[in-house]
Amino acid sequence: MTDDRYRSPLGTRYASAAMQVLWGDRHRVSLWRRLWLALAESERELGLAIPDEAIAALRAHLDDADLDVAAKYERRFRHDVMAHVHAFGDQAVAARPFIHLGATSAFVTDNADLVVIREGLRLVLGRLVALLGELDMFANRCATIPCLAYTHFQPAQLTTVGKRATLWMQDFALDVEEACHRLETLRFHGCKGTTGTQASFLELFDGDHEKVRELDRRIARRMGFPETFAVSGQTYPRKVDSQVLDVLSGVAQSAAKMGSDLRLLQHEGELLEPFESEQIGSSAMAYKRNPMRAERICSLARFVISLQANGAHTAANQWLERTLDDSANRRLTLPEAFLATDAILVLATNVAAGLEVREAVVRKHVDDQMPFMATERWLMLGVGQGGDRQELHEVIRKHSLAVAEAVSGGAPNDLLDRLGKDRAFARVPAASLQAELEPHRYTGRSVQQVEEFTRDYLPPLLARARALAADAGSAEVRV
Repeated sequence: MTDDRYRSPLGTRYASAAMQVLWGDRHRVSLWRRLWLALAESERELGLAIPDEAIAALRAHLDDADLDVAAKYERRFRHDVMAHVHAFGDQAVAARPFIHLGATSAFVTDNADLVVIREGLRLVLGRLVALLGELDMFANRCATIPCLAYTHFQPAQLTTVGKRATLWMQDFALDVEEACHRLETLRFHGCKGTTGTQASFLELFDGDHEKVRELDRRIARRMGFPETFAVSGQTYPRKVDSQVLDVLSGVAQSAAKMGSDLRLLQHEGELLEPFESEQIGSSAMAYKRNPMRAERICSLARFVISLQANGAHTAANQWLERTLDDSANRRLTLPEAFLATDAILVLATNVAAGLEVREAVVRKHVDDQMPFMATERWLMLGVGQGGDRQELHEVIRKHSLAVAEAVSGGAPNDLLDRLGKDRAFARVPAASLQAELEPHRYTGRSVQQVEEFTRDYLPPLLARARALAADAGSAEVRV
């Protein structure tokens, strides 16, 4: 039977299978079951009478949840967590009396969310490492190619193609730093109870405060977290979601900057994104080669950036020890933000790996503007030959404005010829004027900056990231 219901394009078109699995129902339920196991094991170790067969029954059914059975229970109970408590109990019969002992729903929902967030950040970090690896190769390959640099999208001094790529890399490197920080400081919620006072667990352990504290620590360790929040309400602080969305928004901002630059440069004909042999650029204009991947990056990035405010508002609007207006919002915002960021990085890595530099076009644009770039040096040459600085400046100004006007109408840039014929520059050899048109003289430390960035700054950062990241693997790019 065909399912005609709406499905998110993030699942059908954009995000990788790996990220979709992380946020999928089956993975979430398997985490809930592991949390119930960790709770029961820890409670038993600390003295509660939970038999061996109950623990064994829980262990035997961590990954075989029947989601259809749970859905039937949820239709009866109108409560997702209790539906899964009963479904788990049906399978792990010996453990049924002990599942969820002392816990509230947030014990499984919030702790599982933190595990998924951690796994999602690791995958994002892995994708950032892969992207920076591709950009690293591109920047070094193009480190010495002079190109026009722009301020206000108007020609300014020269840079190099590789140096421009390091600007994108620096943005993504800052995202890596933020993602690493969030992973290194991410805490577990633990077992805090209905209002965060741990009252139910204190009752289970007959008022033994140290056992309750130890229960918190043991469950966190079992789930791979070094520490828990010192205090909380029923849920972990929603500030964490806002901080995580800050990281994802930052990645989107960096990608949108790179994507926008690529769109501009593809218009200029200097830099082209990959284009497959049978790819169609336009349904009407068969000749077109549109920067559709860069445009998609920008489109998805706009969506992710907009979600950051959602997390901030949710954090700001939590009432006292807990409120439920966060629930439906978080079910949408967190998965969508991670899936869209994943899609952005898969696409950006694909683009970075296949960027095509049209060096002849780059050089033509440089040549068109080089006479304007050289005016200050020509001024110094004239002064060195005994000319009057103010007079020479006025001569250059008048000729430059006249040439700029002519160039805007399609004429070639003949500023060098005009100055060579002007009596004010009669003492300056034509060869000296011509020599100042060599582009490499105007790229400053661009080449050295690429080398220093990729040699000194990037490797230790990537080593730190790799130690925390999940293997991103390959992902299909659907164009």
